[in-house]
Amino acid sequence: MAHAHSHVIHEGASLKQAARDTLEKSGQQWTAMRASVFDALAQFERPASAYDIAEAVSKAEGRRIAANSIYRILDLFVASNLARRVESVNAYVANAHPDCQHDCIFLVCDACGQATHIDDDSLSGNVRRAAEKAGFSVKRPIIEVHGTCADCDKN
Repeated sequence: MAHAHSHVIHEGASLKQAARDTLEKSGQQWTAMRASVFDALAQFERPASAYDIAEAVSKAEGRRIAANSIYRILDLFVASNLARRVESVNAYVANAHPDCQHDCIFLVCDACGQATHIDDDSLSGNVRRAAEKAGFSVKRPIIEVHGTCADCDKN
């Protein structure tokens, strides 16, 4: 389980640099294609599918990029903590603090599609302990709560 600490939420150029630093610390290269995929992912305000990202990268590159190539890079990004996968909608978001490890807790709005990531190590810690008590070896809990965000709830 992750421990309590303060962390920096990155945006823009700071986010891209933090992602690059984190990827390189894991022994991977920050290639031009990986940079393009990360740029596209970071521009989405809502979780983006590999097809959404492939379309954005294709436009930026001026050539067709297959979704299969995007999936491979996204798998690397998730494994390296640069992105998080919203499992229930098969979409991805850039991790605003890739230098910190936290379990994933998403609040997913069924009306607008927004997914808000929250860090609550006590909640995920309880899930870990319950699983371990049941004899289950936990890799990383992912919790998704579907409902309506505050903006959509007002409408």
